[in-house]
Amino acid sequence: MDIQVGDVIKLKKQHPCGSQEWEVLRIGMDFRLKCCGCGHQIMIPRKQVEKNIRDIKRAN
Repeated sequence: MDIQVGDVIKLKKQHPCGSQEWEVLRIGMDFRLKCCGCGHQIMIPRKQVEKNIRDIKRAN
């Protein structure tokens, strides 16, 4: 998958704040994602992110 830092991805499950959109802050074996709704940051394995992606909005 071609995901770059700064992209906004939409995942299948929503965050408890209600948002499904996450900004990509770091890429590697793990992704660091920031919730676009509340700003909470998480580290999540690459495999899990790639499995749960619905949409990618490219950073300009």
